[in-house]
Amino acid sequence: MTPFYLSIVVAILSSVLYHLFQKATSANINPAIGLIVTYLTALALCLPLLILFPLGSSVREAFRKLNWASFALGFAIVGLEVGFLLAYRAGWNVSLAGIASNTTAALILLPAGVLLFREKPALVNLLGVLVCILGLVMINLRR
Repeated sequence: MTPFYLSIVVAILSSVLYHLFQKATSANINPAIGLIVTYLTALALCLPLLILFPLGSSVREAFRKLNWASFALGFAIVGLEVGFLLAYRAGWNVSLAGIASNTTAALILLPAGVLLFREKPALVNLLGVLVCILGLVMINLRR
């Protein structure tokens, strides 16, 4: 499997597991404690990744290369975690929460990609946007 497809398969499988594990999280645990354990586990899993992705320089030099986006991503990830945890506690179905949030995010990311990164979606992509909007309408019809 090429890196192009392997990377998206890893992202898809991880997203599925993410939503299943978020939904399975006990409503009795404090969200902050749950996130602390989650991020300690993530840290323990990230350290061995240095073997797969060697630094090529010193740790200090690697940290110097960081920009604001790595820190901002931390804020976004915590917001994502808390948002889904609270959504599932509020009664969202695991089968719909991911679709609703990811579709809405994709609709927001389309103009962001065009304006910030000069991406040029094809006509078929814009037709896909219409399908996404129709899907969001259909998801909310049963509520």
